[in-house]
Amino acid sequence: METGAGDPFVRVRGARENNLRDVSLAVPRDALVAFTGVSGSGKSSLAFGTLYAEAQRRYLESVAPYARRLLHQAGTPKVDEVTGLPPAVALEQRRSVPSARSSVGTVTTLSNSLRLLMSRAGDYPAGVPFMDSDHFSPNTVVGACPRCHGQGEVHEASEASMVPDPSLTIREGAIASWPGAWQGKNLRDILAELGYDVDRPWRDLPQEQRDWILFTDERPVVTVHPVREAHRIQRDYQGTYTSAAKLLLKAFAESKSEARRRKAAEFLASSTCPLCHGGRINPDALKVTFAGRDISQLAALPLAELAAALAPHVREEGPAGVLTQDLTARIEVLVELGLGYLSIDRSSPTLSSGELQRLRLGTQLKSGLFGVVYVLDEPSAGLHPADTEALISVLARLKQTGNSVFLVEHDLDVVRHADWLVDVGPAAGVNGGRVLHSGPVEDLRGVAESATRPYLFGEHAYPARAPREPSGWLAVHGIDRNNLHGVDADVPLGVLTAVTGVSGSGKSTLLDVLGEAGIDRIVRVDQKPIGRTPRSNLATYTGLFDTVRKLFAATPQARERGYDAGRFSFNVEGGRCSECQGEGYVSVELLFLPSTYAPCPVCHGARYNPETLQVRWNGADIAQVLAMTVDDAATFLAEVPPAARALRTLQDVGLGYLRLGQPATELSGGEAQRIKLASELQRARQDDTLYLLDEPTTGLHPADADLLMGRLNALVDGGATVVVVEHDMDVVAGADHVIDLGPGGGDRGGRIVAQGTPAEVAAAGGSVTAPYLKARLR
Repeated sequence: METGAGDPFVRVRGARENNLRDVSLAVPRDALVAFTGVSGSGKSSLAFGTLYAEAQRRYLESVAPYARRLLHQAGTPKVDEVTGLPPAVALEQRRSVPSARSSVGTVTTLSNSLRLLMSRAGDYPAGVPFMDSDHFSPNTVVGACPRCHGQGEVHEASEASMVPDPSLTIREGAIASWPGAWQGKNLRDILAELGYDVDRPWRDLPQEQRDWILFTDERPVVTVHPVREAHRIQRDYQGTYTSAAKLLLKAFAESKSEARRRKAAEFLASSTCPLCHGGRINPDALKVTFAGRDISQLAALPLAELAAALAPHVREEGPAGVLTQDLTARIEVLVELGLGYLSIDRSSPTLSSGELQRLRLGTQLKSGLFGVVYVLDEPSAGLHPADTEALISVLARLKQTGNSVFLVEHDLDVVRHADWLVDVGPAAGVNGGRVLHSGPVEDLRGVAESATRPYLFGEHAYPARAPREPSGWLAVHGIDRNNLHGVDADVPLGVLTAVTGVSGSGKSTLLDVLGEAGIDRIVRVDQKPIGRTPRSNLATYTGLFDTVRKLFAATPQARERGYDAGRFSFNVEGGRCSECQGEGYVSVELLFLPSTYAPCPVCHGARYNPETLQVRWNGADIAQVLAMTVDDAATFLAEVPPAARALRTLQDVGLGYLRLGQPATELSGGEAQRIKLASELQRARQDDTLYLLDEPTTGLHPADADLLMGRLNALVDGGATVVVVEHDMDVVAGADHVIDLGPGGGDRGGRIVAQGTPAEVAAAGGSVTAPYLKARLR
C-alpha cells in the first residue's frame, strides 16, 4: 500500500490492536470521517488505539531522546504501517481526576482572557494600584485571598465539629475527628500519661482541658506504658501529642488521598470566607470592576449572559475592545454547543464527561490550528437533538479550517452528515474487528451484515406498544434546587418515565430530588467511575471475582500448595506480581505530557507471579480468566451458578464485549453506569424499587440501546418503576410517560414544559423536544 506525497488518504495496513483482525483501510484527509459499530466492535481500537496512538508515538519520537526512551514503556500500536497521517489531537470522554481548582474557565482558558481584561481595561477605584493578571487569579500567591487561600470558603475545626457527642468519654471515641486504629489509641494513651481522665464524659471535663486537647500548639513528648494485652508483647515508647485540630487541618490541607480529605472535611465547619465573601481573590482585586461587576461576579454569570454583558464593549478602542471581542467570539462557540448555561467558575468535577469534551472542542475551534486530525469520542454524548445540530455545524467548521475530523459516534444524525463512514463489526469482541464498509455513507445500504445499516436508513422496526397504566403516583412538590424553582412534579409509579430537555434544563437535578423521595427502595445509577486506578475493574466491582478466586483455591493443585482464595487476589501480597503490586500496569511519567499507564515490564500485564499462574481451573490460569470477555466467560463459567448469573446480567445491559479485568481507567461513563446497573440487577428483589438512571444509553450503538431498554422494560413488567434522563428520541418514544423540562438551559430552563405520553408531549407547544419526538413517532 505505497502512497505518494500527494495521496489524500490516511492508509492503515495490518492493524491488530485488541480485537482488530489484521485490518487495512484508507480514509480521506480533510474530511469528516465517522467510525460506527456496536459497542466492543473495534471502532475505538481503530480510531484511538491505532490512528491516534500512532500519531502520538510519532510525536513523542520527534520531541526528545528522553521521550524516545519511554516509548517501549508507553507502548506502540499493533499495526504494520500507517501512512499519510498528520499530527493528531484526541478529545476523549474518559476523564482524569479533576482538581477542585479546575473550572470551565481553566479548561477553556477563558479565565486567562477575563483576568487580562480586568487588569488592562478594568475600572480601578481611587487608591487601588494597577495590578497584572496574576492578581485576579485565585490560583496564584499574589491573587489568592490570604484568608481562604483562593477557596472561597474557610474550613474551621470547632469543638462541636470534632466532638459531635460530648456524652462519650475519650476512650469511647468522643474525639470523632481523631484518626482510627493505632494512631487514635496512641493519642488516647498519651493523654492518659499526661494526666487527663480518658474515662470521664467529655462534657464533664473542664473547658480549659478540652481546649488544650483540641487546640494546643504545644507538642509534649511522654513515655507511654501500653496496657498489656494477652498474646501481645508491647513495649514502652516515646509518644508526641498533637492537638486534634492540627491533625485534622493537616489531613485536609496536605493529604494526597481524596478519600482522606473528604473524611477530614466531615469534621470541619465550612463557611463563606469573611474576607473575600466567596470571591476567592484578594480584596484589592475585587474592587476593580468591568461593566459594573468585579471578576468573581463576571465569572459566576452563565456564559450566555457573560457574552451579553461584554457585547456593548466590543467596539471600544484599545484593550477593552480587543479583549471583549476575543472573549465573546470564543463564548459564542460554547453557547452554540449548548453550554451557555455553564459559568466560568463552574468546577470541573461537577461537569459530565460530555460537557468537558464539548468545552475542549469549542476551545479547539478557536485555537487556529490547521492540518491536524481531531479524533473525537462520541461528541454528541449528553446532547439534546437541538444541540446536536449545532455540534454538526462546529465539526464542519473544524474541517473547513483545514483539519481532518475522525469521530467515534453512535448518534446517527451526526453520522449522516459525515463525508466518509467506517463501519466495524459485525458484532462485539471476537465476533467483530473487521471493517465492513469504508466509503461514502450512502454506500452502507449494500452491506447486509452491518448492525448499523437498518438504523441508519430507517429500516429497523420498533414494536408498537400502548403506554402502560401507572400503579400510583409519586408527588414531589415545591422543588427549589439549582435552576428548579417551585417546581411540582408528579412521577407515575410502575411505568418507564423519560425525563427530557436541553443540556442544563434541570433533568439531573430532578433526578437528585427523586433520589431523596420517601420510597423504601431507591437505586440511583450514575456515570461516576467505578474506580480511579487500574486496580479497580469489572470483576472486582460486581463481586464476580470472589467466586472465581474460590474456584481456583478449590483446585487440587492450590490445596496441595496451601493457596487460599487470597492467593489469587492481586490486591494482597503473596500471589501478585511484586513489581507492579498486582496492578498489571506501571505509571509512566512523561515530561510536559499527562502521565500514562503502560503494561508491567515483569508480568506483562498478567498481575500475578509465575507460581500463582501455574494453578489452572478448566485449563485456564487466573490471568487468562481476567482477560476473557464477559461473553467468553459466560460460556467458560456456565456451570458455576453465581458467576453465570452475574455474567448474564452484564450481557443483558450490553456489556458482553468488556474484559473481566478491564481497568476502571479504560471505562467510559456509560460503561461504568451499566456495570452498576448490572450489579443491582443481580439482587433478588426488584419489584417496588425506583430505579433512577442518567442517560443510560450514552455510548451505546442503537442495537445495544435496544437490548438495554428491553432489560429496563422487563424491570417495569416485574413491578419496578424506572425513570431515565434521555436524549435518544427512540428511547423517549418507547417510554410510557415523558416529563420535558426547559425550555432552555440554566436560568432559561428549570420548569416542566410538557408531560404525558410520548404522543401528548410530541404535540405540545413551546417544547424544544416536541418536534424531534414527533418526527420519531411518525
